[in-house]
Amino acid sequence: MSTLKDLFLAELEDMYDAEHRITKALPKMIEAATCNELKSALQKHLKETEGQIQKLDEVFKAFGAKPQAAKCPAMIGILQEGDEIVAKNKKSTTINAAIISAAQKVEHYEIASYGTLRSWAGILGNSEAANLLEEIEDEEKQADDTLNELAESKNEEALEEVQPGARR
Repeated sequence: MSTLKDLFLAELEDMYDAEHRITKALPKMIEAATCNELKSALQKHLKETEGQIQKLDEVFKAFGAKPQAAKCPAMIGILQEGDEIVAKNKKSTTINAAIISAAQKVEHYEIASYGTLRSWAGILGNSEAANLLEEIEDEEKQADDTLNELAESKNEEALEEVQPGARR
């Protein structure tokens, strides 16, 4: 990569692929969840993710580039790990805690990536793109906050099911 703009566009293509992969992974997580609050939070984030893809289309356009995806090995790995943890806990009382864990790993990768892209868009003087990327970053942070709130009760439920009375 010879310029910051080239690096920016390469990372944008990476996240474009990641978001498309997430839209395929979330329905599986929704189906596996046994908690209605978690299902609802994941469904809400699926809709947000679909909107984020549209925002990424606009970011590409703001840079005069055609939207395209470049394989995102990091997201592939994170989602594979999520599939494994969900599969191992599918018939367990820990399923919701497992799904939250997998989803938060995705959110943290996205928060880091969008924070960097937002910063680079600003440095490159593209405030339209920077604003769109900040909106996406904020949505990812809110999704993570929601998962944190759900984790408190779901982790306790998983513990109580395995070790009744262990923590009060």
